[in-house]
Amino acid sequence: MPNSIEFAKRFMPSIDKIYKGASVTQGMDAASQPDFTGVDEVKVLKVSTTGLGDYSRQNGYPKGDITAAWETMKLTEERGKEISIDRLDNEQTLGLTFGAVTGDFMRTQVIPELDAYRFAKYAAAAGQKADAAALTKDTILAAIDEASRAMDEKEVPGEGRILYINSDLKPLLNQAVARQWGSDNGISNQLAGYNGMSIVYVPKTRFYSGLTMNDGSTNWGYAKGPDAADINFMMIYPQAIFQVVKFSLPKVFTPDENQEKDAWKFQFREYHDAFVYENKADGVYVHAKPTT
Repeated sequence: MPNSIEFAKRFMPSIDKIYKGASVTQGMDAASQPDFTGVDEVKVLKVSTTGLGDYSRQNGYPKGDITAAWETMKLTEERGKEISIDRLDNEQTLGLTFGAVTGDFMRTQVIPELDAYRFAKYAAAAGQKADAAALTKDTILAAIDEASRAMDEKEVPGEGRILYINSDLKPLLNQAVARQWGSDNGISNQLAGYNGMSIVYVPKTRFYSGLTMNDGSTNWGYAKGPDAADINFMMIYPQAIFQVVKFSLPKVFTPDENQEKDAWKFQFREYHDAFVYENKADGVYVHAKPTT
């Protein structure tokens, strides 16, 4: 029987593949991130300056000020889970049970919670929020255009914006855009982009303005917050947000190593958080449904 290290090596590539394929926020991971090694917070320097004034040939340059302040980002989410599979249950299915359960756990529990938490944090800290409204095929494009206009007004760069849309609205968006079909063998009416923005469709169960993070004592995972709204869409300039996973590691113990019972043991722990930079909050726009 393989030892725990070798067994973990066998399963980690599949876990990574599931994350890359199923997460809808992974595309906003920064190429470079602050170093949280050994700490649970970092400080980011925010700098602002005054504008120009008139140059005087007698007195020279007008005196201006530079304001510098530190913004603290502190990780708050430390989550985990332990799963056990009886030795015989796993061996009788040629080792497939353990892999199926752990893979399903990542795909159905870890990834949705990570995405949902991030969107809720971004929605709460968004610098621009539309009035809550239900959207139809006749109003959805105008609402998206208004979000673009609002960002343009705040001089948020246009290149790189991402449009996250509730998957329930996909049919409305497809109906809202007129098309002329040719004689193609295959037809797809799903929009992949809109006015230069990439479109990412978000499962509705990951798209709330607030969450309840269950502690595992009576309920597991997450749930829509009691006063939260369903999000219709979010327009995000990725440089306005920061998302980090400091620690995400599975630990695997064989039945021989497991001192509690004769079973394979899978432990997973994740330490993460997500932030909107205070100076760049206008780079996040949220449009939500009315709450009932």
